[in-house]
Amino acid sequence: MELQSVPYCGLPPLPAELLQRFNLDPLLILILAGCAVAHLLVVPRAHSRWPAAAGWLIAAAAFLSPLCALSVALFSARIAQHMILVLIAAPLIAVSLPAPARIPGDHALWITGSAFFAALWFWHMPVPYDATFTSNTLYWLMHTTLFGSAILLWRELLNHRAEGTATALCVGALTSMQMGLLGAVLTFAGHPLFVWHLTTTWPWGLTALQDQQLGGTLMWVPGIVLFLFAALRSLSRLWTVLNEGTPA
Repeated sequence: MELQSVPYCGLPPLPAELLQRFNLDPLLILILAGCAVAHLLVVPRAHSRWPAAAGWLIAAAAFLSPLCALSVALFSARIAQHMILVLIAAPLIAVSLPAPARIPGDHALWITGSAFFAALWFWHMPVPYDATFTSNTLYWLMHTTLFGSAILLWRELLNHRAEGTATALCVGALTSMQMGLLGAVLTFAGHPLFVWHLTTTWPWGLTALQDQQLGGTLMWVPGIVLFLFAALRSLSRLWTVLNEGTPA
């Protein structure tokens, strides 16, 4: 495993220098641009390309903007980065992906929901989380598994067949609940859980516990709202199919 003394996004920034801390990693820029171009080329002609373009631009902003550096100093900034990726960029990218090869039954929804659950909880446990600041390999493993599993989950939630509505509602509700539970655990913990941030939050006027509570709230509330939107979208599609009397 690759180890280094400086995190991928650099040392924790001070407030006065944050706006100068853009991440201009040429390899990352090349990879993000390549993914965006490849995605735009495979968007079906019947679909708009703007969600895909917007999704990749938002993902690029999460990684290349000063938020990258701020996420080294503040747990809440790292959570904000993750929520931007999994709740904004991922759905936009997923909605314009080609329809997936259908797995019999509703297994794809359960598989992707379980993968996202595992990635979210594992990488926000204290030991794996802290390790991402000392290993570039673990840093990128965290983000590729979180972002990748979120894209796959949203592809299923947003593109499922009408007869899979009940399963989609169930998987979406469980995903929202487990995100809310993790957010609540982080918010109501009686002490800081992450060693890395014990000494990085004070320049920003926060204790490590206050920063952790803010991060937990950022995970807790937005996830509930967006998965509620997905549920309403599923019900709307089912209603349309039933009214039209066409097969799903």
